[in-house]
Amino acid sequence: MLKFTSSGAGLPLVFIHGWGLNSGVWQPSVKQLEQSFRIITVDLPGFGNNLDYQVSPYTIKNIAQHIADIIDEPAVIIGWSLGGIIATELACSHPDKVLGLITVASTPCFVEQENWPGIKPEVLSLFHRQLEEDTQKTINNFLKIQAMGSPHLRNDIKQLRELIMQYPMPSKSTLDLSLRFLEQEDQRQQLKLVSQPFLRIYGKLDGLVPKAVIEQVSLLAHESDVVIFEKASHAPFISELENFVEKLSSWLNQRFVSH
Repeated sequence: MLKFTSSGAGLPLVFIHGWGLNSGVWQPSVKQLEQSFRIITVDLPGFGNNLDYQVSPYTIKNIAQHIADIIDEPAVIIGWSLGGIIATELACSHPDKVLGLITVASTPCFVEQENWPGIKPEVLSLFHRQLEEDTQKTINNFLKIQAMGSPHLRNDIKQLRELIMQYPMPSKSTLDLSLRFLEQEDQRQQLKLVSQPFLRIYGKLDGLVPKAVIEQVSLLAHESDVVIFEKASHAPFISELENFVEKLSSWLNQRFVSH
């Protein structure tokens, strides 16, 4: 079974990190949220505390199944970036385990398509090539893209680096396999199947999930709620921590706690 951490009490929230990083990114949020909620953080197979955990084949469906196995009571699933795709898969494939879905700086389809804004395919190809040469340098470059657009860019990169470096770094093979998810996954039709309360959080200055995506996803998931942080990029829980925690808590209390 996947290793995970659990702290606090109350409505359970499961946090899933994004590509190349680990559950360390959630620590500042956890410190504040665990006062009101039960917080579960999990590293994806091959990342952080689950560095040696093997999943074969390494697919979104299989990873979602392994995360579902650690959820001991229905929870709100919160996925950042690539984690948003895994969280969405959980909401659709394991609805009995998922009370609500929250995606942070995520999109059902990361790559630019006809009439769909996204990352240019050549950018992801470049990451594959860089991984072959220098894994650590690739992660560092990715951290810079995460913070691009943030008013406190250097601070954000420094904080992200310090948080993730508490854990072992993933292997080149895991990074390569999981990068393919960003290239190949397309959940646009799947989004229509999400029946749980659904919150989408974005940074207006995000360099990986263009703001043009927001309206497109609203058409697919028209029952979902949207929060946009005007001065945040790809990691609003780092650059606007207080605001992030406040908006998240407010939505959770309104949707679940006060009922």
